[in-house]
Amino acid sequence: MQNEFSFNLYNTLAPSGICLALKKMYTAACIPSIVCIGSDLSVGDSLGPVTGTKLRERLRGLNCFIYGTLSSPVTAHEVKYINSFVHSTHPESPVIAIDAAVGSAGDIGLIKIAKRGVKPGAGANKKLARVGDSSIIGIIAEKSIFNFSILTATRLNIVYRMADIIAEGVADFVLDNMRRIACGENIPPHNTGNAVNNLKTAE
Repeated sequence: MQNEFSFNLYNTLAPSGICLALKKMYTAACIPSIVCIGSDLSVGDSLGPVTGTKLRERLRGLNCFIYGTLSSPVTAHEVKYINSFVHSTHPESPVIAIDAAVGSAGDIGLIKIAKRGVKPGAGANKKLARVGDSSIIGIIAEKSIFNFSILTATRLNIVYRMADIIAEGVADFVLDNMRRIACGENIPPHNTGNAVNNLKTAE
C-alpha cells in the first residue's frame, strides 16, 4: 500500500486527491479526530488553524472532533499534551494531524499526505513529539538556516489556498465515511451507534 501522496495546490483535482488518499489509508469507515497545529500569530505558522477553522465551518453540527482553529489554536505549547488528550478522549478514533512545513524551493506549494504522524516545529529545530496516525502537511516556504524565515517570508495567498484545498478534501472524506456508517458499511466497533445523529463538534 502506498504510504505517501502529494498534490500541488494549483492542481484542480487536489481536494479529491486528498480524499482518495485518506480512503486508501483508512479502508474501514471511521470518523477521525483532526488536530490542526500552528499559531494565528504569524502567516507562516497559520496553515493549521486556518484549515481547522474552515473544517469547523464545513462540518458544523456533525460528530467530528476538530482541534486547532484561529480562535483556539494548538501551538507548540499544547502539542506536548495533545497526544495523550486526544487518545484518552477518543481512544478508538484515528488522528489526522495537519501542519505547515518548510522544504526545498521546488516543493513550495505541495500538499503531502502520509501514513505517519507529523513532528511539529521540525523546520524551526524544535524537538516535539510526533502527533497523529497520519498527517497532511503543506510546504509553505523554503527551508532556511534562519528559523524566523518561515514566519516572515510566507505568502498569505499560499496558506489560504492550501487551507481551502485541505479542508475540502478532509471534509469530503469525513462526510463520505459518515454516509457509509449510516448505511452500516464496514463499521468498526467504536463507530457503531450515533455517528451522524450526535450533533456536536469539539470546542
